[in-house]
Amino acid sequence: MGRTGRHPGPAVGRLMGAVETTTLQDWISRFGAAIAEKREWLTELDSAIGDADHGANMARGMTAVSEKLGAGAPTGIDDLLKTVGMTLVSSVGGASGPLYGTFFLRMGMSAGAVASLDGPALAAALRAGLEGIVARGKPEARDKTMFDAMAPAVDALDETLASGASVAEGARAAADAAAAGRDATLPLVARKGRASYLGERSAGHLDPGAASTAILFETLADAIAGAS
Repeated sequence: MGRTGRHPGPAVGRLMGAVETTTLQDWISRFGAAIAEKREWLTELDSAIGDADHGANMARGMTAVSEKLGAGAPTGIDDLLKTVGMTLVSSVGGASGPLYGTFFLRMGMSAGAVASLDGPALAAALRAGLEGIVARGKPEARDKTMFDAMAPAVDALDETLASGASVAEGARAAADAAAAGRDATLPLVARKGRASYLGERSAGHLDPGAASTAILFETLADAIAGAS
């Protein structure tokens, strides 16, 4: 299932840099813009093995997030991430809303009422988000779900930070791992969700949830790099 219970080791504390609330706000903004740009592609992926609504649902949810955040500045990282999570849960249909909403809610709970996160805290928050998805959806590796992109990304962040690399380097490694995990869903036979109804016919298609997860980590890496 991946190492959802593993946490960064002592070497992680030697990493450089921290991630501010404004950087995470930029991440959410970049993610929303990228989802809007990739909306038709995500829907096309979902039309092959799902309900053909992943792109539309995610775009609607991120538009709602943008409007919510535009109504008032967050008081801390937990407030920012919990607002994102609650908005996604309430505005996105299908499985995407509860899963992405849980991810951001758990991230916020892990982060706490702070204005910045160092590498270990960011890694812990992302892993808490992953563990929330596991608790809600019970995915395992190679089920052809968003887990196949997210678990390798979170592990790559831990491993890169443990080597003494910077937060920006860790985020880039996580983005690369998420993209590789997305691509690895292509030959898989789905074992979860609506795609599982297709059986062997689900092979040969990228999982749309893994695709949007790769966008999530790519935009995180871009936001952190932009703040460096």
